Amino acid sequence: MRYLVTGTAGFVGFHLARRLLDEGHEVVGIDGFTPYYDLSLKERRHGLLASRNGFAGHRVMLEDKARLDDIVDQGAVDVIVHLAAQAGVRYSIEQPRAYIDANLVGTFNIMEIARRRAVSHFMLASTSSVYGASPDMPFRETDRVAHPLTLYAATKAATESMTHAYAHLWQIPTTAFRFFTVYGPWGRPDMAPFKFTKGIFEGTPIDIYNNGDMVRDFTFIDDLIDSIYRLSQKAPPLIAGRAPVSPVDSLSPVAPFRTVNIGGGAPVPLLRFIAAIETATGRKAVRNYLPMQKGDVPGTEASTALLEHLIGQKPTTPVEVGVARFVDWYRETYPISHP
Repeated sequence: MRYLVTGTAGFVGFHLARRLLDEGHEVVGIDGFTPYYDLSLKERRHGLLASRNGFAGHRVMLEDKARLDDIVDQGAVDVIVHLAAQAGVRYSIEQPRAYIDANLVGTFNIMEIARRRAVSHFMLASTSSVYGASPDMPFRETDRVAHPLTLYAATKAATESMTHAYAHLWQIPTTAFRFFTVYGPWGRPDMAPFKFTKGIFEGTPIDIYNNGDMVRDFTFIDDLIDSIYRLSQKAPPLIAGRAPVSPVDSLSPVAPFRTVNIGGGAPVPLLRFIAAIETATGRKAVRNYLPMQKGDVPGTEASTALLEHLIGQKPTTPVEVGVARFVDWYRETYPISHP
């Protein structure tokens, strides 16, 4: 099949493109190479993909509809996986406009491509942040997501609503999958696992918010990619003759659309995660305990029932194993940062 994947220079998009190529598919990759974090890391990721047969990479912003249309018009597209977005909870407080442009306008342009090309499956990356201030865990796909705490979360919830409308109007099978704290090799420098590892190796203090009293449903990148790939083959059915796969199915009553959590359903205390990095690096962290940050939440936990119904499995990599693999990659990639 021929996949259009947005954000292929990014963390998740890079790994997904590699998996699709390994499976024998063609990938049309799109990335805007925004300077939100280290561009050299994005260049290295895309460079590895560019060396593979079946990959065609394009440097283009999501807001550039004319250029996007030109790229897509060069050949058929079977499945779209829309991963590109302006990410980051805290950055959305500093630079809110970036989220409107990339996440709302950009997603609309990709939706239009899905409509015009009549793709067999449109997949949208969402986030556990849409659950916002909900005190009820585990988070279930059928929960009401009406109380986002940041503009980032609000834009991701909005893109879910936007794609649902297009799924209804144009009968586009659509899956919005919600990430839960993804980490692993080639991870983003703005994320806590990278910051913690860098700080521990360099002997500089690491910031630990809410005085460490936090839990996260950490998801190792390989588990996430396997789930996305398997979900890509499970497009929601069209209206005629369909039925929910289980009582917990989030399948829309009026559209071929569903939301799916991708997490392990096994939240890990933040201090255990830091301890795993200390073990893998062989060093102790210099800890700087701080209050809760604006827009943050004390805990996340995914309900995995729907994911297991759809693909027969859920993420299971223990944090100690995933962290060790991330630290091994970090040692190889940033040798100057440590002895």
